[in-house]
Amino acid sequence: MSFQSYLKNIHEKTGQSPDDFKKLANQKGLMENGLLKPTVKAGEIVEWLKRDYELGHGHSMAIYALLKGKKE
Repeated sequence: MSFQSYLKNIHEKTGQSPDDFKKLANQKGLMENGLLKPTVKAGEIVEWLKRDYELGHGHSMAIYALLKGKKE
């Protein structure tokens, strides 16, 4: 599955866009200068998204990559 397919599926499941997840991560204090803080580990993001949005590991890792700055 491509990165864009993951993001599309996440939006369909949660109603949240990639920009929404960036805003949510920023509100949680996980972002700095538009990117995920270097101290934030993938496991923390996966745990948050599994708990709050019932996303699986692969979809959570796509959001992690997005927050790290991946665009495609």
